[in-house]
Amino acid sequence: MQQEPATDAPHRDTPHLRVRQDRGYTVLEFRGEIDIVAATEITARLDDATKGPAPRVVIDLTRIEFFDCSGLRLLYRARGRVLDRGGRLRLVCTHPLTLRILRTTGLSRLLPPQASLDAALGRPEAASGTL
Repeated sequence: MQQEPATDAPHRDTPHLRVRQDRGYTVLEFRGEIDIVAATEITARLDDATKGPAPRVVIDLTRIEFFDCSGLRLLYRARGRVLDRGGRLRLVCTHPLTLRILRTTGLSRLLPPQASLDAALGRPEAASGTL
C-alpha cells in the first residue's frame, strides 16, 4: 500500500488565520480574537512563512477583534525569525486598541504599522522594518 504525499497543511486557512501570496510576499491575515488559543494555532504557520532565506512577510491585523500578549509574542517571533534570515516583515494594523498596545510596548517603532495592505506592499524597501 502506497502512502499518499503529505498535504501542505501550513497553508490551509484556519478560523484565526488566512495565508496567501501577494506581490511576492506571504500575507498572514490574522482574524478574530488573537489570544493564547489562536497563537497556538498560528505559530506553526507563522514559522512556515518565516523559514528559509530572505522571507518576505506581511502580517495583516485588519480583521482582528481582540489582541493580547499572545499576539505580541507572535509579532516578536515573526520579526526575529525574519531578521535572522535577512528578510522583510511588514505590518498592517488599524485597530485602535491594538495600535495603542503596539505603541506602549515599543513594537510600533520596530515594526511600523501601515493602514492598508496596499500601503504595506507599496513601501520602499529601505523602510521595510528590517535592521
